[in-house]
Amino acid sequence: MSELKRCGWCMGDPLYEAYHDEEWGVPVYNDETLFEFLVLETFQAGLSWITILRKRENFREAFDDFDYKKIAEYPEEKIQQLLLNAGIIRNKLKVRATVTNAQAFMKLQEEFGSFSNYIWGFVAGQPIKNSVQDYKKAPPTTEISDKLSKDLKKRGFKFVGSTVIYAHMQATGMVNDHEIDCFRYKDV
Repeated sequence: MSELKRCGWCMGDPLYEAYHDEEWGVPVYNDETLFEFLVLETFQAGLSWITILRKRENFREAFDDFDYKKIAEYPEEKIQQLLLNAGIIRNKLKVRATVTNAQAFMKLQEEFGSFSNYIWGFVAGQPIKNSVQDYKKAPPTTEISDKLSKDLKKRGFKFVGSTVIYAHMQATGMVNDHEIDCFRYKDV
């Protein structure tokens, strides 16, 4: 598949290319996967995505397969175990934010029927198809990510700044920011 034209940001690393080819930008409507990406994007804040991608399986194991119902009830002992886990990013604020975000996530589910209903409501249920020619010129935030970030913070979420939320929107297909000459652009 190396002859395929891909977005420039993923080139040269097989793990990055596989993630790009199979997941990035594909619309996600199930709450479990949306929560997984929310956790990963939270930990990515201030770091490179490839760092998180390389630790993804460690995160999956450490955080009970991203089971937000379990995470919402983590006792202090579990939090302390996570802070000693060298396989993940051991940032105290991000670990605690994951627990807080799981609790807020479930409150949104109660209010909207699902987290998916809530978050996709910001784009009227349909992906926004952008025309990115060079990934380096894609915006780090948008008016929608600003609005969504502000609303999530109001609802108690942590580490959900507009840049983190826009990255989440890109990853989960709420926006299609594949470069226009990328083989995935028309697919997603």
